[in-house]
Amino acid sequence: MPAVIDEVRHVAAMQDHALRVKAAVDLMGELQAAVVETSRMRKESIAWLRDHGHSMADVAKLMGVSRARVAQLRDAGPPPERAFLGTQDVQVLVPMRPGERDYVALEDSSTGQKLLALAHQLQLEGDLGYIPTSGEIDLDHDDLIVVCGPKTSPVTAEALGNDPRLAFETLPDGRWALIERESGTVHTSPTDSPEDPTSTDIAYLGRLPRPDGQGTFLLIAGVHAVGSLGVAHFLAENIASVYKEAGTAPFSMVITADYEPGTKAITGSRALSDVLIHEAA
Repeated sequence: MPAVIDEVRHVAAMQDHALRVKAAVDLMGELQAAVVETSRMRKESIAWLRDHGHSMADVAKLMGVSRARVAQLRDAGPPPERAFLGTQDVQVLVPMRPGERDYVALEDSSTGQKLLALAHQLQLEGDLGYIPTSGEIDLDHDDLIVVCGPKTSPVTAEALGNDPRLAFETLPDGRWALIERESGTVHTSPTDSPEDPTSTDIAYLGRLPRPDGQGTFLLIAGVHAVGSLGVAHFLAENIASVYKEAGTAPFSMVITADYEPGTKAITGSRALSDVLIHEAA
């Protein structure tokens, strides 16, 4: 609290009203974002305490409020799983594809829009950005979601190479596969089946460390672009359960999704692997 009051006093001391009004708006935005995130944490902690045997009276005593007030606060604020995507302003990056003019594939655009819709549903701001065809990405940002596979970006290829639980590699026959390192289980896209191809793709979903070591980012990488759209579909329906298992710790998993051949609309999605937590070094 002293740091917050110091910031308020700093703005109040500004004599230039043009500077002060801008500083006041910026500070109010930061404070409002902090209030929303704090209410999310409070809601999550109340639920955890209740799930682990604490009565409403116990929680009320810990908080210094009445049981009726705890009941009100239990339902106030955004859902706990909001933290899976970020805390304030989510940035979703999708790849540009090379052509006569660089373009964004329809599936990638749909993935970005679906992830932003999920962020907004969870009371987060969000913006869509674009990865150049060079594949160069600055991963050292908070609340970052990257939709890009190793075929498209050397940056994501390097990040995936450091995943201790899943490998994203090419097989001798040229197909891409997701391989569970511990069990050796190989997941390939049914779209690429040489015998009986079907309208089903697979994708990587994971949280990986940033290069600067100051946080993590979410990475979504389909074997094909439609696989990434399948992850967005999966998260829209299952983000609470994934957050319950992984929280905000590094993890990875394999998602599969069925799609309409023509429109590439997702008709169903599900997990192919467990939520594979990356053990701390």
